[in-house]
Amino acid sequence: TGFMLIRSLLANRRQHLFHLSRTNAVMAEFGKFYEQQYAVALFNSVRYEIEGGGNTQTQLLHRKDPLKNKSIFSGGLFQYLEESKKWRSRFLYVGDFYNISLYESKAVRVINCAGYRALTSMEEYLGLLNNSLSDTKAKAASAPFLKCPMQFPLILWHPYARHHYFCVMTEKEQKKWHAVFQDCVRHSNNGLSEECKVATPAFTDALRLYRQAKGHYGTWDLMCGNQAQILANLVMETLHPELKNLIVPRLKGKLQQRQRDWMLISDAVYRQVLSQTKTQHEALAQVCEVERPRLDSALRTDMDQIITSKEHVSGKIRALVLPRVEQLVRSKVQPYIHSILEALMEPTSRGFSEVRDILFRELVEVSKNTTNDRSSEKLGEHMDKISMLAFHPVKMQSCYEKMEALNLEGLQQRCDVSSPSVFIQRAQILMRQQMDNAVHTFEQLVHQSLDGHSGEDFCKIIQRCQDRVLKKYDYDSSTVRKKFFREALLQIIIPYMLKQLSPSCSPDLPKFKELIFEDFSRFILVENIFEEVVLQSVSKDIMMAVKEAAVQRRHNLYRDSMVLTNSDPNLHLLGEDTIDWAGQFGGVKGDRQGGEVANRKRKQIVSMIHLDGMPLPYESCQEVPGVDGIPEESEGQTEQDLETEKPVNPIQHVPIEKEPGSPDSLNEIRDLINPVLEVVEKDGSQLTNGMLLLEEEILIFFPPIHLLCLPKCVINML
Repeated sequence: TGFMLIRSLLANRRQHLFHLSRTNAVMAEFGKFYEQQYAVALFNSVRYEIEGGGNTQTQLLHRKDPLKNKSIFSGGLFQYLEESKKWRSRFLYVGDFYNISLYESKAVRVINCAGYRALTSMEEYLGLLNNSLSDTKAKAASAPFLKCPMQFPLILWHPYARHHYFCVMTEKEQKKWHAVFQDCVRHSNNGLSEECKVATPAFTDALRLYRQAKGHYGTWDLMCGNQAQILANLVMETLHPELKNLIVPRLKGKLQQRQRDWMLISDAVYRQVLSQTKTQHEALAQVCEVERPRLDSALRTDMDQIITSKEHVSGKIRALVLPRVEQLVRSKVQPYIHSILEALMEPTSRGFSEVRDILFRELVEVSKNTTNDRSSEKLGEHMDKISMLAFHPVKMQSCYEKMEALNLEGLQQRCDVSSPSVFIQRAQILMRQQMDNAVHTFEQLVHQSLDGHSGEDFCKIIQRCQDRVLKKYDYDSSTVRKKFFREALLQIIIPYMLKQLSPSCSPDLPKFKELIFEDFSRFILVENIFEEVVLQSVSKDIMMAVKEAAVQRRHNLYRDSMVLTNSDPNLHLLGEDTIDWAGQFGGVKGDRQGGEVANRKRKQIVSMIHLDGMPLPYESCQEVPGVDGIPEESEGQTEQDLETEKPVNPIQHVPIEKEPGSPDSLNEIRDLINPVLEVVEKDGSQLTNGMLLLEEEILIFFPPIHLLCLPKCVINML
C-alpha cells in the first residue's frame, strides 16, 4: 500500500509541476543574485591581480596531489536492502575522491557523502527519524522498522536524500568504518574550490544574499557538496516542509511504515530537484562565462575610475551608517567577542596539539626503526607508510575528536548559529592539511639530505629533519589557527549585525545608486558596500582580541610581531609531488607506458580488518590492483541483450562457451564464496537514484562471504 501511494504521488503530473515550478522560482531568483555577484567578484579578482596582495609566508611545503595512486579503504560489510528488506554482504571501496563505492553484482554505485551524517547507534538514528515526522513522534519503546543482525550498525543519514544502512561484526570494524565514513562526509562538506577566483565567491555571496533576503542570516549546515547539491538543498529548505504538510497526513499504516514511505518520497523528490538544479546552474554559469571577456575588458580599461567611484560611494554610506554600527558594536558585540573566541580556541588548540603529538610519535617511530635496520629498503618502507599519515582517518581520529567538544551554546539563538558543525569540520580539514604539509616537508628534507650518505647517517638525518619540521609546524599551525579564529568570529558576528542593522539601514541604500555611473553599476553594488562597511567596523575589535590571545600564550599562539623568515630558502624550490619511496628505495617500479612510469596498483591507506577465525585468501588486500584496458560496459543494452550475451572471463576477457551451472565440487563452491568481479568505473554519470558512477576501471576482489549467509548444506560440505 505504501509503495502504491508513493507511485501515485510521484506519477501525479500536478506534483511534478509543483516541484518544477518551485525549483524554477528559486533558481530564477538566485540567478539574479548570481549575475550581479559574478561581476563584483570579477572586479575584485582583477583588482587584486593588478594591485597585488601578499599572503603570509608559510614555513611548510604543500603538495598538489597527495592521494595520487592511493585509495583510502576497502572491505566487506553487510548492507540493508530496502527493496527486499534483507541484509546482504557487500564490498565497499573508498577511493581518492572520498566517494563510497558500493559493488552489487556487476553494478557499481557511488554514494556522494555531502550533507550526510555518519551514525553508529539506532537510538541516535531513530531520534532524527522521529523528528522528520513531528506530528507522529514514536514512543520511546517503539521498535525501528529494521533490525540489525549484529549490534554494530553504521548508518548514513541525510535530511532529504536516501539513507544507507550497514552493519559489521565487531566493535573494531565499526570504529574503523565510522572513522572512514566521517572522513568522507568531512571531505565532501569542505566547500567549493578556492581555485575558482570568480565563480566560487560569486556563488557563495549570491547564496548568502538570497537567504538573507528570505530572513535567514548566519551559518547554514547544508552548504555542502557541489553547486548543484547546495542549490538542491536550498530548494528543499522550503519545499520539504510544504510536502510534509501535504503528503504525511495521507500516509497510512503503522508509524514505521509511514516513516519508510516518507523517506522514499523525500528521496525521489530530492533527486528530481537535484537534476533540475544541476541543469539550470550549468546554463547560468555558461551565460556568465560567455559574458566574462567583455566585462574583463571594461574593467581593465576603467579600473582607476571604478575604484574612485566606489570609494566615493563608500564614504557616503559610511557617514550614514557608521554611528549606528558603532553603537551596536559597543553594546552588543564587544562584550561577547572574548567569550566566543575562548570557546573556539580551547578545542581547536587541543586538536592541533594532538596533531603535533601524533606527528612526533610517528617520526620517532621512523627513527627507531631506522636505527634497528639501516638498509635503504627499510627506510623507503617506513617513509612510504608515514607519507599518508594525514589521510589515515583512524590515526587522525583522536585529533578530530578534540574539535568535537566545541560548544557554542547560547550563540545559536543570539547570533543565528545553526550548529557548530560548520566550524568543527573546517577546523578538522585544517588539521589534516597541516599534518600533510608537515609530513610532506619532512619527506622533502629527508630526501634532500640522503644524497651521498650511508645507512649509518640515516638516524641523524631523520632526527635533524624532525626538529626542523616541528618548528615549522608550530609557526604554521599558529598562523592557521589565528586566521581560522578571525574568519569564525566574522561568520558569527557579521550576520548578527546585518540582521540588526538591515531594517533601519536598507531603506536608505537605494538613493546611493544615483552616485554611480551607469557603466560602472555592474561592478559597484551598494548592498555589498554596506556589508563591507559593517565588516570593517568590527574587524579591528576581532584583530585585537586575537592579538591579545596570542600575547597570553595560553594556546601556543605566536605573536604577530614574531615574523619568522624562511629558514630554508632552497626548500621551496623542491618538488610538490609525492616522493615514490617504495619505488626509489624499495625496488618496486611501475610499468613504463609512453615513457612515463604508471603505477598499476592503488595502495590503500587504511589496512584491511582481519577477523579472528575468518580466513582471507587474498592477503594482499593492502593494495587494490588496477587493470588497464577493460572495455566499458554497454550503457544502451537492454535486459534481453544482456541475458543473451555470452559470459566473459573477467581476467582473460575470453567468452565462456558453456553456460554456468550448479557447482559440482568443493572448489567450485569456494569459488562462488570468494568471487572475482570485474567492474567498470565512469565519471560524471548521474544515476537516477542520485548516486554517481566511478572514475576509473579497477579489478576488485570480493572478501569472503560470512558463513551465516550460506545454506546449511553448503556449510556442512565445507
